[in-house]
Amino acid sequence: MSELKGREKTSSGFYVTKEAPIVTDNPVPTPSVPAPDILRCAYMELVVTDLAKSREFYVDVLGLTVTEEDENTIYLRSLEEFIHHNLVLRKGDVAAVAAFSYRVRSPEELDKAVAFYTELGCRVERRTEGFTKGIGDSVRVEDPLGFPYEFFYDVEHVERLAWRYDLYTPGALVRLDHFNQITPDVPRAVKFMQDLGFRVTEDIQDEEGTVYAAWMRRKPTVHDTAMTGGDGPRMHHVAFSTHEKHNILAICDKLGALRMSDRIERGPGRHGVSNAFYLYILDPDGHRVEIYTQDYYTGDPDNPVVTWDVHDNQRRDWWGNPVVPSWYTNGSLVLDLDGNPREVVAGTDASEMAVTIGADGFSYTRDEEGDKGFKLGNTL
Repeated sequence: MSELKGREKTSSGFYVTKEAPIVTDNPVPTPSVPAPDILRCAYMELVVTDLAKSREFYVDVLGLTVTEEDENTIYLRSLEEFIHHNLVLRKGDVAAVAAFSYRVRSPEELDKAVAFYTELGCRVERRTEGFTKGIGDSVRVEDPLGFPYEFFYDVEHVERLAWRYDLYTPGALVRLDHFNQITPDVPRAVKFMQDLGFRVTEDIQDEEGTVYAAWMRRKPTVHDTAMTGGDGPRMHHVAFSTHEKHNILAICDKLGALRMSDRIERGPGRHGVSNAFYLYILDPDGHRVEIYTQDYYTGDPDNPVVTWDVHDNQRRDWWGNPVVPSWYTNGSLVLDLDGNPREVVAGTDASEMAVTIGADGFSYTRDEEGDKGFKLGNTL
């Protein structure tokens, strides 16, 4: 692995390379057949334990639109979406993620998905009628990293509400932006996702070459998913976009007015990684949702990869504010194709929180400047 000191450093403090210098000594074999051509992250299927409470959170508080619902399932979409849903809430006994779902470029890509994952020895299921309402012929797999993925093309179109300004709220959510996954071996995950056709846009490393997280994309934004080091497989968060920063501030004000400030886990703030404005909130089951806006375009073939030093406190928050420990340690379980929780495997590399000077994620430091202690004073 390359060392940070061997790279060109920008005036903003991070390093830039032409391609992500991430390697693994435990790779998933590269299939001989082509990967499916993925367009974008499209929806997530979440299992929730109390459907009424979850509906209140996602519909009444966050303002997602109900496309369809019954006594066990709610199908939701953001205002600019034209496919049936971006989020499925399904009632169950154990809160977890049932599917990270991607749309592919054509129906023929589903055959490629079957061949790609079959060669890897993964469990693969295909349903021509789809696994959820509004989605046609679909392939679901248990991928080599332990995550449940879905691929589909055929969809039911619904009204795109982008012009329905009478429906907009101050905190309007307009798009599903990305997933974030927790995995014990980030380099192994990155290499596999690259085989699947993803490109790295940003990552966090140290001088020894430990990779703590990596952001990867198919659509021309910073990411469709990210791999974060830790005990996994688990889901770290699902993210929805707003148009402006003020929309995120309005969500914070609304949560405060509803006496739901305990749902705010972290933020609002601006990321160093991705340059986006963010807010992290928790739903009634503890599933983490990010509200996200204003990252940057990455669609050119020579888009430079940005690498952050793990000791740079501005990587996670551009203003240098602390990251609460729960943000590093907590995540949602993921399910196998039978609906059973996958076993969580302990991460083997050093955790990003642990290597931060102070070993708690709260200290303010840059490696070349030494420990500055606690930026915000003692934490109660």
